[in-house]
Amino acid sequence: MCAAPRTRSVFLGLPPWSERVQVARALRTETVGGLVLLGAAVVALVWANTPWSGSYESLRDIHFGVPALGLDLSVQHWTADGLLTLFFLVAGIELKRELVAGGLSTPAMAVLPVVAAVCGMVVPAAIYLAAVTAGGGRAGGWAVPMATDIAFALAVLAVLSTHLP
Repeated sequence: MCAAPRTRSVFLGLPPWSERVQVARALRTETVGGLVLLGAAVVALVWANTPWSGSYESLRDIHFGVPALGLDLSVQHWTADGLLTLFFLVAGIELKRELVAGGLSTPAMAVLPVVAAVCGMVVPAAIYLAAVTAGGGRAGGWAVPMATDIAFALAVLAVLSTHLP
């Protein structure tokens, strides 16, 4: 592997090659990904609930894409329909690997995580449905708390996995 010329890095304002490799390696770890997700969620919650929430909503509603293909969507829709699709694809691939050849390949080892996963999906959806229907609202949207619960559970596990039995 040959390193990029130093003059080009200086010219573009990029750090030296060795530092870029270290940053790329760190970004590929599950812990960093989980921390980024949790940090972004905290920033978004604080930002959306402050006097600057108008700028948050403006950013969320910016549209971009390819209108000819029907893909002129807002940042909110790209996130919900695009990024979550990729997230669940990756999560599903990892889950299949664990069930086929990993630590969950035997029924005895898989039963507790499977029951926990089902409860982790059903309980947030049930709480949402109870809260919405008790207030006279419609039950549409019950899958949102279920999906976000899965994403945050995986983020927390990625951050804390080294400290768990």
